[in-house]
Amino acid sequence: MKKLKTAVLFSGGKDSCLALYYALKFSDMKCLISLISKNPESYMFHTPNIKFTEIQAKVIGLPIIQQKTKGEKELELKDLEKAIKKAKSKYKIKGIVTGAIESVYQASRIQKICKKLKIECFNPIWQKDQFELLEEIVKLKFDVIVVGVFAQDLENFLGRKIDKSYIEDIKKIHAKHKINPAGEGGEFETFVVNAPFFKKKLKIEKSHVKKDKEGGRVLVFDRLVI
Repeated sequence: MKKLKTAVLFSGGKDSCLALYYALKFSDMKCLISLISKNPESYMFHTPNIKFTEIQAKVIGLPIIQQKTKGEKELELKDLEKAIKKAKSKYKIKGIVTGAIESVYQASRIQKICKKLKIECFNPIWQKDQFELLEEIVKLKFDVIVVGVFAQDLENFLGRKIDKSYIEDIKKIHAKHKINPAGEGGEFETFVVNAPFFKKKLKIEKSHVKKDKEGGRVLVFDRLVI
């Protein structure tokens, strides 16, 4: 049976990379789709270091469609639809893969766009236990760096690699504050510098920390190299 041609909504973080890991097994992955939001507080899209998805695409070996958006609530969905249309036209995709875990807001809107464009929508890690997700990316040897922290007591997690000790520490924060352990509530953001399907590991050569007005902190890459 011929595999379905798909594209993945790709943020460069652990969830979209894990979704891509599964999609490479069950579909004919044609391209990555990234939305580059001017608004760092986009309701739909991951924003820290999003422009570097282009470098990730190179080491993955897939073409990428980078679509700019102002990141305005609901209006940004038009830009997402535009990007998916490009993928459908250029690569003849029949399905979209997402890294959604629990966000009904995100998943429902993506599904609505897919239905309108008459293509399938796949969410391979939907409702996955968040501790199991963290354990899986460690087991699969994903190299994941925390690049944004936006919740109490996570300040010292910025720049850390997700490994066994990280999981133990996040369990303590979860027990204390009941945060989403995989950051599904926006508590933290990640960036993947290596994965089983990367041809080479990426290296962060230079970076700086930027604070937002709400007290959040972002590790901004100045230079990322192959």
